[in-house]
Amino acid sequence: MTLDRSKRGQVIRIISLPDEMTRAQATRFGIPEGTVVTCREVIPMGPVVITRHRQEIAIGRKLARLIGVEPVSSGEQCAAADSL
Repeated sequence: MTLDRSKRGQVIRIISLPDEMTRAQATRFGIPEGTVVTCREVIPMGPVVITRHRQEIAIGRKLARLIGVEPVSSGEQCAAADSL
């Protein structure tokens, strides 16, 4: 599944980033591969907004189509919330 297919409120894990430049930028924002984030909003024909540790990041739709994600189980969601 890719980030642009996620639903509002869904907790997801980033499993793949398309290239080295994107990986470096994602790391600077604190969202490297393996990071658990929440899909805050999917704006029609616009960006996908994700949140982590009260930080919101808007990711353009074109890039969101290239970022691989997977849903997180409810047990992992609780563990992620505890780390906040």
